[in-house]
Amino acid sequence: MTLRCLFVDFNSYFASVEQYDEPRLRNRPVGVVPVMAPTTCCIAASYEAKAHGVKTGTAVWEALERCPDIMLVEARPARYVELHHELMAAIGDCIPHGKAESIDEVPCWLLGRERQRDNAEAIACKIKQTLIDREYSPAIRCSIGIAPNKFLAKTASDMHKPDGLTVLEQSDLPHALHGLELRDFCGIGPSMEHRLRAAGIHTAQQLCAAPREYLRAAWGSIEGERYWLQLRGFDVPERATKRGSIGHSHVLGPELRNYDGARSVLFKLLAKAAMRLRHEKFLAGGLSIRIRFVGLEARFERDLAFAPIDDTPTLLRLIGEQLAALERAMQQGRWHAKRNPPLSVAVTLGNLEPVGSVTAELMEERHRAKTMSSVLDRINQRYGNNTMYFGAMQEAVMQDAAPMRIPFSKIPETGLEEDAVTRKHGRERQQEVTDELWLQRERQFKVLAEASHREANERRKPNGDGMAPKAGAGGWSPVRRTRDSSDKPSLF
Repeated sequence: MTLRCLFVDFNSYFASVEQYDEPRLRNRPVGVVPVMAPTTCCIAASYEAKAHGVKTGTAVWEALERCPDIMLVEARPARYVELHHELMAAIGDCIPHGKAESIDEVPCWLLGRERQRDNAEAIACKIKQTLIDREYSPAIRCSIGIAPNKFLAKTASDMHKPDGLTVLEQSDLPHALHGLELRDFCGIGPSMEHRLRAAGIHTAQQLCAAPREYLRAAWGSIEGERYWLQLRGFDVPERATKRGSIGHSHVLGPELRNYDGARSVLFKLLAKAAMRLRHEKFLAGGLSIRIRFVGLEARFERDLAFAPIDDTPTLLRLIGEQLAALERAMQQGRWHAKRNPPLSVAVTLGNLEPVGSVTAELMEERHRAKTMSSVLDRINQRYGNNTMYFGAMQEAVMQDAAPMRIPFSKIPETGLEEDAVTRKHGRERQQEVTDELWLQRERQFKVLAEASHREANERRKPNGDGMAPKAGAGGWSPVRRTRDSSDKPSLF
């Protein structure tokens, strides 16, 4: 009985939730976007859209070209989190599950007779049937992998999608993995794939056959040995990790690409990070600020170190002092805000220490700042994030900048992340914006068609002797213009 882990992976989760909530989207290509804007990209795609080549990261204009019938819907992180907990409860009625490391997947540990293949497969089928009985499926489906450890179970869950069930027993190793690509394995991204290829490992078969010390050298750490063990079915204990930082970043919308807009968004990001800091019972001893600009390689970067604190007013004062240098650069002409507007901002609280490990403040001003932060937290957690906020955040809050996002390795808490003041997210607004994108596209092609028609008429006009010009005669010659990517007309 070598099977120890059953891994559940929900297929195209964000898009599937949209299809579950809106029946008219079912069996249709769907693209989920962070905001309804022509300059953004898809953060998720349904399997109907994937069949046309639309995937995570595909630009909206490209998605419309590849799949003209695609339905664009704006992401609803709070709804995805809500349904995640419902689905975890459904799985829990079939088998106790472990900690969900991502919003669309969770490991379940097999014990005793559950490790027998027939029993493990029966549990997997029960999970799938439960989704059907509770009417989540067929809109929301899952692929399940069963294997000797979590690493291989996760790998197996990706081998047959959608709605697959794959079992890897110890006797199946390693030949069952030989048909995979290097990037199909968890933990191998672009940079790690490059390092493996530099070490002479180009295929999954070579990866599985590589000696233990060879993988350690390729990884440059003991993580390579852990990988060697996991490929062979060993159940390697999870490494203890320590929380090192809390941060947020945001790409600015066109309306916020100026000094005041960037400053306002940074204040909002820092206030959100500070609230999470207090919620997780940490103090921060460092603050990092990053601003990227359009058309500039140089970035605005500041890294501060100070005695551990957790109150929002003090942190906002620190970031305001640093941003004053950027404002002076703008006033003195060393930074041209219109020529090189800010593109993205990021703030990180680092050097974290658990609350209680540092002596409490004795100064009255510091005590008032901590009390104010505590009161704001209670109000916002009860009535919605940013129900009350600092005035410097006004523009970011009104523009709904830096809304709730779902990271890959963490399930966000809606009370801490979702803003009380948000833009209209109804289906009517989504359809209005989608229709506008199509109208813009239609207008552009109409202009192109009219221009082409005028050129054709010019070529048909007779010359002075009443004859249409011939190629190469009278100084006229047909010129076929080859259009490169820079000439490609924007779709919007």
